[in-house]
Amino acid sequence: MKIAVTYENGQVFQHFGHTEQFKIYDVEDGKVVSSKVMGSDGAGHEALATLLENRAIDVLICGGIGPGAVAALEDCGIELCAGASGNADEAVEAYLRGELVNTGANCDHHGEHHHGDGHECGHEGGHCGHHGHGISGKNVGKTCRTHYRGTFNDGTQFDSSYDRGEPLEFVCGAGQMIKGFDAAVADMEVGEIKEVHLMPHEAYGESDPNAIITVEIAQMAGAESVNVGDRVYLQNMYGQPFPAVVAAKDETTVTFDANHEMAGKELNFTIELVEVK
Repeated sequence: MKIAVTYENGQVFQHFGHTEQFKIYDVEDGKVVSSKVMGSDGAGHEALATLLENRAIDVLICGGIGPGAVAALEDCGIELCAGASGNADEAVEAYLRGELVNTGANCDHHGEHHHGDGHECGHEGGHCGHHGHGISGKNVGKTCRTHYRGTFNDGTQFDSSYDRGEPLEFVCGAGQMIKGFDAAVADMEVGEIKEVHLMPHEAYGESDPNAIITVEIAQMAGAESVNVGDRVYLQNMYGQPFPAVVAAKDETTVTFDANHEMAGKELNFTIELVEVK
C-alpha cells in the first residue's frame, strides 16, 4: 500500500490544492517500510489527483480539501483522510492504527463565498482542488468568470453572484467547483446562459450517516450550553476544527451533524458565462 501526505517541513500541509510536495510512504503488513518526498511536478490545482493515481497511491492524508477535490479522488479510487494536522509521520502511524478521523470536504465551495458563519476555506481565489472531475470541454483548464443564481427545488434562492455584483472566477475542471457546475461551464460560449438541475451526486453528495455524532453532554465541555440548530466547531484528534450543526439534544446527550449543509440536496443553477481567460 502507498500513502501520500501533503507535506511541508515535516508537517501535514494544510491546503491540498496548493501543496508543492507529497511524502510517500510504502506500507507492508501495516508498517511503514520506506518513505520519500516528491514534488507535485508543477501539477498545481489541475492534475493532482491524476498525479497521485499515476504513482499508484492508495490513500491521501491532507488538511483542507474542497468537495470537488474529494470527488476527483473518489473517481481515481484514492481513499481520503482529510482534516489531519501536525507531524506527517505521526499522522500516517495514526492512520495505520485506525485512529485518524476523516472530516471529508472541509473547504466550502460550490462557487460562492456567501457563508457568514466563518467556515469558508479561506484560500485566496478559492483554489482547493485540481483537475479530476473527468469532464471535458473547450473551457476545461481555463479561467472562467461566471454569474450564477442558485435555488432549491422549491424556488428558494441560496446564493447569487448577481446580488453581490461580482462574477465568480475559477479554473474550469480544477476541482474548485462542484462537479455539476464545472460540467455545465465546460462547453459554454461567452454570453451564454444555461439552466442546470443537479442531483446530490453532482453537487455535495448524499448525507453520510457516519458524519452524525452523538456524545454524552458530561463528556464534552460546553455541550450543555448548545441548542438545536446551533453551528459549532468540533475537533478531531489532531485539533483540526470542522463545522457541525447541533441536530438533537436531550438531558444526557447531544447529536452533531457534520455533513455539509447542502449534502443530499438537489440544486438548481442559472449560469451565465461572462468571460474566459
